[in-house]
Amino acid sequence: MTDAATVPPTDTAYEPSDRSRVKRQPDRATYDRDAVHAVLDEGLVAHVGLVQDGQPFVLPMVYARDGERLLLHGSVASRLARHLSGGTPVCVTVTLLDGLVMARSAFHHSMNYRSVVVVGEARRITDPEVVASGFARMVEHIAPGRSAEVRAPNGVETRQTVLLEVPIVEASAKSRRGGPIEDPIDLEEPAWGGVVPVRTVFGAAEPDVDTSTDQPVPASLVGYDRGAR
Repeated sequence: MTDAATVPPTDTAYEPSDRSRVKRQPDRATYDRDAVHAVLDEGLVAHVGLVQDGQPFVLPMVYARDGERLLLHGSVASRLARHLSGGTPVCVTVTLLDGLVMARSAFHHSMNYRSVVVVGEARRITDPEVVASGFARMVEHIAPGRSAEVRAPNGVETRQTVLLEVPIVEASAKSRRGGPIEDPIDLEEPAWGGVVPVRTVFGAAEPDVDTSTDQPVPASLVGYDRGAR
């Protein structure tokens, strides 16, 4: 088992492999490092695919990007945590939905999106210091500055939780934007065509029943929003 991710060459793009190369509509794909990082940094939930005893599973998981690795967080009793011996092959996907594309034909309806696929191996992090910094990074991914406002995990909590790393070596980003792509014959139809924008909106932080009414909202949650991190 390893406690540090393998860092790929310091260039501006990931080298596509047979596993990570986008084959369907490759013109919408990019392997640019900054583009991949931007989607990973904005997202909140990763869908992690793995195969156990011939049965595929896709699990929604909390994650964070830490440099050139993804951190995955879950219970020690989770399916992924129980199958870590020698590294577990995984496919990690993060998708951001930007719009519903409404065409004049049912066939050409689509969605505007940004997505990233990372293919690699998930391994458990065992070094206590790396685990502690990894947990803090998970919290920071959700709300920058939050880890300094709350208690760090204690020994019991750490033993109940597994922290995994997936080196970002094989990765691709894919996106779609703009209006519908119409067949010329459909432009003669009276049907409406266009885009319904999709935005994730975060409301003002709401205190729970145990928070004093005169306690201010912490800095990490004031005007909370997502975007470039």
